[in-house]
Amino acid sequence: MKCKTVVTTAIASAFTLAAANTAFAADKPEAEKCYGVVKAGKNDCQTATSACAGQSTADGQSDAWVYLPKGSCDKIVGGSTKPKA
Repeated sequence: MKCKTVVTTAIASAFTLAAANTAFAADKPEAEKCYGVVKAGKNDCQTATSACAGQSTADGQSDAWVYLPKGSCDKIVGGSTKPKA
C-alpha cells in the first residue's frame, strides 16, 4: 500500500511541476516564443515531430521554439516569432 501511495504522489508532483513551469513561462508578458534558434534537444515544448520538450532533433529546427525575452528573437539570425514552414 505504501508503494502505491509513493508512486501516486511522485506522479502527481511531476505533473504539477510541469504545469507550473509551463504556466509561469507563458504568463510572463516579457517573454515570447522564438522559433528556429534552438539547439537540438533544448526546445521548450512539442514540435510537429516530437511530443515533448527537449526532443527536437536538429539545431535550428524550424518548428522548435524556446522562450526568450520579448524583442530578442528578432535580433537573432534565423529567429522568428512564428513557426517556419
